[in-house]
Amino acid sequence: MSSQFQKTALVTGASAGMGKDAAFRLINEGYTVYAAARRLEKMRDLEEAGARLIAMDISSDEDVLAAVEQIHNECGGVGVLVNNAGFGMYGAIEDTSLGEARYQFEVNLFGLARLTQLLLPAMRENGFGKIINVSSVGGKIYSPLGAWYHATKHALEGWSDCLRLEVAQFGIDVIIIEPGIILTEFGDVVSSPMLERSGSGPYASMADANAKAMSGAYKDGVGSPPGVISDLIMKSIKTGKPRTRYHGGKMAAMLLFFRHWLPDRAFDRLIMSQVKRVMKEA
Repeated sequence: MSSQFQKTALVTGASAGMGKDAAFRLINEGYTVYAAARRLEKMRDLEEAGARLIAMDISSDEDVLAAVEQIHNECGGVGVLVNNAGFGMYGAIEDTSLGEARYQFEVNLFGLARLTQLLLPAMRENGFGKIINVSSVGGKIYSPLGAWYHATKHALEGWSDCLRLEVAQFGIDVIIIEPGIILTEFGDVVSSPMLERSGSGPYASMADANAKAMSGAYKDGVGSPPGVISDLIMKSIKTGKPRTRYHGGKMAAMLLFFRHWLPDRAFDRLIMSQVKRVMKEA
């Protein structure tokens, strides 16, 4: 195994937030970093820092194949893969089309699964690999109007667990990162489409409450900075025997604690008590 392979990384969703911060951290640690996202113009600062930019829509098989071919031709593969690309789609199940739901899975699960499949052979051949899948505390908990987003993250957790068992024999680690509330574009990306789907009709009050809660959570002074997650990613990469899961960020530990210890009905009441509180304040 070459040191170059070990020190080559691909970060998806690197145009903002946790992905961009992780890419900068890897560059500063001396890695050859491929930064991938749809918006190249949002990654020029990474390019100036030394990253190699790739325009890639994770839901496009053509884009994924082209990215992997470029990386293989230039470096023979990557030793570190940070599967960070994803987004949140909220709205009542009744109001959300199955086409929209399928796209949520294409981005949050099937795209990264395809990318991982294509990069695994080089990791096997080198006897080394770190696959870091950025999930969410939403992969363990649930909330109203978030069914399809939570479904993708629950699926990612199970998929990652199975992958970990399969590839451990080849010296490859699979690590799940579960962020809590992090200062990213998540709240803005989620709220407007959610209100378009469910902001009128039988779920309107719930949608309004969710939008208000997200507006308050994803702002300075409330959410945690992306660096909290980058710290966990770097820790998992540098550790010889990393944990299978790391969580961090605002409310992550508390939510996971309650979900672990409370029965379903009790957790339902806890979540809905917060929704109803915001609804009353609205």
